[in-house]
Amino acid sequence: MKKYKKIIFVCDSGTARAPMAEAIMKEYMIKYPLEIESRGLVVLFPEPLNQKAEAVLISNGINGENQMSRQLEQEDLEPENLIIAMGEAQKQKIIESYELPEGMELEVLTELTGDELEIINPYGGPLQSYGLCYETLNKTIKKLVSLINEGNEEENESEA
Repeated sequence: MKKYKKIIFVCDSGTARAPMAEAIMKEYMIKYPLEIESRGLVVLFPEPLNQKAEAVLISNGINGENQMSRQLEQEDLEPENLIIAMGEAQKQKIIESYELPEGMELEVLTELTGDELEIINPYGGPLQSYGLCYETLNKTIKKLVSLINEGNEEENESEA
């Protein structure tokens, strides 16, 4: 996996899955400087993290405070950024709604990590749905961090 400047997680509203993924990934050790952010595809105005998503993060020792949803913008789509959609529907919407620059990578999170199931959107569900979403995201992001760190090691070895 190549070295990225920024990873941007994208979900529909930018208030649950993507910011949870951002908060979880920030807890892991990445072997080079990497910005981690999240965006939504339909953000009419900035909204705080969904309360149930925030409760699940807090119960797992992660501070999701002060996270506000932000609209995915054309300028987010840079070749040095990795855009990670939460599901195939979000990936398709990005392809249809934005001009993708050459060399920019757009992936579905679970396809990137080799998992079979997409991250289920817990929006509107009970707290347990958010807990399950957190557990799935945490496992998947652990794999993503390994891929990034291994890719960084391979790149360093090829430069030596």
